[in-house]
Amino acid sequence: MSKLPFSFYQQEDVVSLATQLLGKQLFTLIDGQLTGGTIVETEAYNGVTDKASHAYGRRFTPRTAPMYEAGGISYVYLCYGIHHLFNVVTATENQPNAVLIRGIEPVEGVSIMLERRNMQKLAPRLTAGPGALAKAMGIDKNLNAKDLMGDEIWIEDSGIHFKAEQIVASPRVGVAYAAEHALLPWRFYIKGNPFVSKPNS
Repeated sequence: MSKLPFSFYQQEDVVSLATQLLGKQLFTLIDGQLTGGTIVETEAYNGVTDKASHAYGRRFTPRTAPMYEAGGISYVYLCYGIHHLFNVVTATENQPNAVLIRGIEPVEGVSIMLERRNMQKLAPRLTAGPGALAKAMGIDKNLNAKDLMGDEIWIEDSGIHFKAEQIVASPRVGVAYAAEHALLPWRFYIKGNPFVSKPNS
């Protein structure tokens, strides 16, 4: 197991990178508590040309500022004032690409995750969906703009590789405002994995 190197995140093709993240493992270490899981669902956001991206049209605000950094940091934002969502910033500086992590299969610190989610036993809803997984892993604004090669939040290569036929490409979720870009098949997930948010065909 080793942390993904800086070079991994510098790739220009965010759609390809979103598929490469499937099978990698996301970890957080918060107040001495380690939690982690295998990434089973992602969504690609292609910078300034993508109508679903926060950086569409080169929009730059205090919120989107981390997206313009060189890839390899976190971008955490609050959705609907309720859920924190965790994104991986990718590509080179001033190319604001990002991958939203939408689902993980828990592998480490399950009891801690259950406690954070006020759940009694392991069930898919623990970490299926970006808001659920962020809460389970203790991801909030305190983990925004963090170095993914650091010791608070990081991604490891676990040696898990999925075959092309195991990966489903479908339209992204909740981006109807993006007009024709809402239909782009830039959501990727592992077919049949219970920790994928719905719909999972």
